Amino acid sequence: MHILLVIDMQVDFISAALGTPEAEAIVDAVAEKIRAFDGEVICTRDTHSPEYLQTQEGKNLPVVHCVLGSDGWQLEPRIAAAAGSAKIIDKPSFGSVELAKLLADRASAGETIESITLVGLCTDICVISNAMLLKAFLPEVPIIVESALCAGVTPESHARALEAMKMCQITVV
Repeated sequence: MHILLVIDMQVDFISAALGTPEAEAIVDAVAEKIRAFDGEVICTRDTHSPEYLQTQEGKNLPVVHCVLGSDGWQLEPRIAAAAGSAKIIDKPSFGSVELAKLLADRASAGETIESITLVGLCTDICVISNAMLLKAFLPEVPIIVESALCAGVTPESHARALEAMKMCQITVV
């Protein structure tokens, strides 16, 4: 089984509170990747409460975003349409321990996970966090990041995150 993880392709990261031109530029290609993918697709959503500014993350990044149920929290419409009924995991932090445990449990139960490919946002925060968690939970499963289908906070931090992942034996294509 091949798994495609679509990380945080949400309105707030694309065209609203924390949107960037680089994030907007990858939406159609990510939607096409989802439609063409031969395997299981799982999406994540960054998910915060209205009290976001009182959290540690909110104190370090004081921009309210991805509040549960808000328009900005939703998957970008082209991504949502491509994903259809794919599983969605809401995550309260950069990396999803729930996602890593879910896939590790499936592997422990005998399911063969041939590869896990990550695409999405932001390369330098949530993509790298999830890639590293997956590498820790499933060290023998190839973890792949498609660089052209990711975008970072800045092009420079995107490039640094890709280099860091390469050093941790995550395949960057």
